[in-house]
Amino acid sequence: MKSLILNADDLGMTRGVNEGIIRAHREGILTSTTLMANGPSFDDAVERIAANPQLGVGCHLVLVGGKCIARRETVGSLADADGNLPESLPKFVARLSSGMIPAGEIERELRAQIEKIRAAGITPTHLDTHKHTHAHPRVMEALARVAKEFGIKRVRKPVENLHDSWQTMQADEKGITMQIVAAGAVRAVAPRFLAIARKYGLLFPDHFLGLAVTGQVSAAALRRMVDTLDDGSTEIMLHPGICDADLVQSGTRLREQRETELAALLDPNVRIALNERGVRLISYRELN
Repeated sequence: MKSLILNADDLGMTRGVNEGIIRAHREGILTSTTLMANGPSFDDAVERIAANPQLGVGCHLVLVGGKCIARRETVGSLADADGNLPESLPKFVARLSSGMIPAGEIERELRAQIEKIRAAGITPTHLDTHKHTHAHPRVMEALARVAKEFGIKRVRKPVENLHDSWQTMQADEKGITMQIVAAGAVRAVAPRFLAIARKYGLLFPDHFLGLAVTGQVSAAALRRMVDTLDDGSTEIMLHPGICDADLVQSGTRLREQRETELAALLDPNVRIALNERGVRLISYRELN
C-alpha cells in the first residue's frame, strides 16, 4: 500500500502564502502544512487553520531568518541584540559547528516556538525545520528532547533518494545543482539523524521527496513523483503560495515558483494519477 503526505512549508510567511496553502488544501490535494511561529502573517494563518480543521498542521521551526520567539536575553548566542536569528544557513551552521551556539539556547527557542503555536489552540501533528536545520545532529538532538517534552512523536526525515529526485526533474531543470548538493549533504548525516530519532522514539514517513527540486515542482514534476512512489508512506515537501508584494519584499528566493507549485496541487491530472495508482492521501495525524 502507498500513502502520501503532501506538506506545504512556510505557513505564516505572508498572507499570500497562507492563501495559497489553504487553497491547495480546499481545492486541491494538499493534506498537511507547517506553521512558522515567527512568521509575519502568523495571526492570519491561525484564523485560516481554525476554518479548515481537516488540514494537518505541524510546526515549521525556524533557527535561520526572522526574529526569535524566546526572550532575547535567554538566546543571546543564537539571536543578535535586536532579536534577529542568523540571516543565512551557512552562517548558522558555522556558528553552531564551532560551538558558539549552546544547545540549551536552541532548545529554548524551539520550545518557545512550539509553545506559541500551542497557545494559539493548535495541537501540532509533527515537527520540521526551516532550511532543514534539524539535519544537523546538534539541532536534531535539541529538537528530539523538546519533542519529547511536548509529547510530539512525528518529525520530518529530510533524506531522499537522489535517483528518484533526479528522475522527476525535466531536462531544463538539471542545472539546479545547489539543491542536489544540499540533498547530498543531508544524506551524508542521515545515519546520525536516524540514530537520534530511534533514541527518542520519533516516527517519520518511510520516504521523502522534494529537497532536490525545491521550488521546481510543476504539475508534470508532481505527476512524475507520483509515478516513482514506493510502497509505504512518503512525504512530498512543497512551497505553494501566491506571490504578493510582501513575499517579494521578504527576500525569499521562492517567489513565482510558489504559484507553480500551487498550480501543481490544483491540477486534476495529478489527482487522477493518484487515484489510478491507488495512493491514499494522509496527513501526519494518520502516520503510525
